[in-house]
Amino acid sequence: MRRRTGWLASAAAAVLVAAGAVSYAVADGDGGPHVLKVPGAESADAGFARDMAVHHQQAVEMSYIVRDRTKDVEVRRLAYDIAQTQANQRGMLLGWLDLWELPKVSAQAPMTWMGMGDAPAGEDGALMPGMATDTQLARLGKVSGRSAEISFLRLMIAHHKGGVHMAEGCVQRCTVGAERRLARGMVASQQSEIELMTGMLKDRGATP
Repeated sequence: MRRRTGWLASAAAAVLVAAGAVSYAVADGDGGPHVLKVPGAESADAGFARDMAVHHQQAVEMSYIVRDRTKDVEVRRLAYDIAQTQANQRGMLLGWLDLWELPKVSAQAPMTWMGMGDAPAGEDGALMPGMATDTQLARLGKVSGRSAEISFLRLMIAHHKGGVHMAEGCVQRCTVGAERRLARGMVASQQSEIELMTGMLKDRGATP
């Protein structure tokens, strides 16, 4: 009976979302089921999901670039971990936008949901804080060995710092508990990786 009740609740939630209803019953990620409003298209929840999905995609791209530019086991393992983690998180963020039936792109400038929409646009393809420019990505793809390792570590440290800033913004502004929980996890894991990569740079005689 419990299984049937859970199935009916899930089905009802799906029907409500599909019908464009403004609320649905789910576990909010902070403990226990709650009735949550579907976030608006320009809400912090939607803005974070869209912007972090773009931010994560570049981290995945950089990780695959360096994986092919060095034979260092430590760097290759780190790159693989970052690529897998952020690709999975990106899928979750885009999945929420699908669930909420919200667009994956917005006419508003990136980071508007954090009150940073009036900030100067990034140069050379860097859409948000911490993102590498097109020139930096092209340079990463041309170097190899220790040079590639140092370039990747420097770029990824800056990238993670931008990601932490954005995730902290979601923790403060997002209303969906599961999304806030994911953002808190991002802050903790990326800060830990920043410390790891800083040490890796020092081992290679370089600084962030």
